[in-house]
Amino acid sequence: MKEDLFRGEKEFTLDQAVSEANRCLLCYDPPCSKGCPAGTDPGRFIRKLRLRNITGAIRTIKQNNILGGSCAGLCPTHKLCEKECSATKLDRPIQIGKIQRFLIDYADKIGFEAFDKPKSQRDKVAVVGAGPAGLSCAATLAKEGIHVTLFEKRAKVGGVLRYGVPAYRLEESLLDRDLKDLEKLGVSLKTSSSISGKNGAEQLLSDGYKAVFLATGLVEPVRLIQNSAEGVFTWTDFLSKLKDGRSGEVIPYIKDKVVAVIGGGSVAIDCAESALKFGASDVYLLYRRSYVEMPAEEEEKDGALNKGIHFILLNQPKEYVVEGGRLKGVKIIRTKLGKPDASGRRSPFEIEGSEWELAVDAVIEAIGAKPSDDIASLYPDLKLNGQKLIVADEERCATSVKGIFAGGDVVRGPSLIVNAVKDGKAAAKAIEEYIRGNA
Repeated sequence: MKEDLFRGEKEFTLDQAVSEANRCLLCYDPPCSKGCPAGTDPGRFIRKLRLRNITGAIRTIKQNNILGGSCAGLCPTHKLCEKECSATKLDRPIQIGKIQRFLIDYADKIGFEAFDKPKSQRDKVAVVGAGPAGLSCAATLAKEGIHVTLFEKRAKVGGVLRYGVPAYRLEESLLDRDLKDLEKLGVSLKTSSSISGKNGAEQLLSDGYKAVFLATGLVEPVRLIQNSAEGVFTWTDFLSKLKDGRSGEVIPYIKDKVVAVIGGGSVAIDCAESALKFGASDVYLLYRRSYVEMPAEEEEKDGALNKGIHFILLNQPKEYVVEGGRLKGVKIIRTKLGKPDASGRRSPFEIEGSEWELAVDAVIEAIGAKPSDDIASLYPDLKLNGQKLIVADEERCATSVKGIFAGGDVVRGPSLIVNAVKDGKAAAKAIEEYIRGNA
C-alpha cells in the first residue's frame, strides 16, 4: 500500500476500498451526501463502488466536484460527511475521504476519462480568480455549454491549493490531475492576467462577457507587526516560495535555525511543520490564547506536538528585535483570558510587567488573510462590508451590480475549500439563469 501524504496513513487498495464500501448501510436518503457542502454525493459513489461499478463511482465524484481529488485529502471529512454517516451508530463511520482519494487515483491508473467532448459553446462568461470557487464555477458553466474564460493573475492555476498548501498535504500532481479535467471541458485559461483598473469587472461586461464571477480569494496576509527585517516572512510569502521554485530565498533563514511561527490556526501549523521539514533546529508556535482556543484541528495540534514543535501559549508578540536589518528575536508579553469575544473564544489581555524576549532567526506571521487592499478601487460600484469583503447573496452569489457574481473567501472570509466549491456551483447555476433571462 502507498503512503497517504495527507494523513500519514496507508492509502486503500481496490479490495480495501470495496471492503470499506461494503460497510455502507445504503441509506435511502444518505445523510453523508447532505453533509458534503460541495455536493460530491458520497452516498452515490460509495453505492456504485459497492456494486463494483468503479467507473460510475469515479464519474460521480468528478461530475459533481471538479476538485474531487484535492478535496479528498484536504477536506475535514470527520466534521462533515463522515460525521453524518449512519454507520457511526453501529460501529464507526465509513472512511469516505480515503475511498474518494482511492477512486481519483484509480481513475488516473486506468486512464479513465469522466468527461465527454465539451458541448458546443455559446455565450461568454468571465471568471476572475482560479482558486477553488473560480475553478468550480468555470467547470459547471462549461458543462452546460457556456464558454468560460478564467483569468488568473499568477503564473499557474490553483489559487490557495497551488500556493498556500504545503506539498506534504497536497501533491501538486494530484491538483494538476484535477485541472486536466477543467481543460477537457474547454475552459480558456489566461494566467498572469490581472483584472485591474477602476471598474475592471464592469469593463469585462462591456467587452462582451454576459456575466462575471469574482473569486479572487483573500490575497493579502494580515500583518501583526509591520517590519521588513531580514528573516521576517508572511505565511503567503513563506509557503509560496517553498512551492514555486524560490525555496533558496527561504531556506538560509530556516535550516539549522530557530524559527517562530505566530498564529494558532491550520496555516500556522502548516508553516511550523514546513519549517521543521526544511531543517529548522527548533520551531516555536506563539499564540496569544490557550490550547483550547486554538482554531487548528485537534489532530493538527497533536501532530505538531508529536513532531517536536514547541507551543508557547498565552503569549502575545509585541515587537521584533532587529540588528543591522536582520531579525534577532521577538519581544513578547504574557496574556490572560477574559470573557468570550465575537469568535466565541475567550479574549486575551496583556499582563502588565510580564515582558520577555525570545531569540529567533526567523519569524513567520500566520494570523490570517484579507482581501486585496485595492479591492474598493477595483470594484467601486460593488457593495463591501466592514471587512472589505464583497457582499453577495448567499444562495445565488449575486452582488449589488447586475451581471456580476462573487463567491468563495472574498465573500465568506476564510473558509473550507468545499464551501468555495459550493459557491462556484451555486454561482454557475445563477449565471446560467441570468443569461437565459430567467433571473
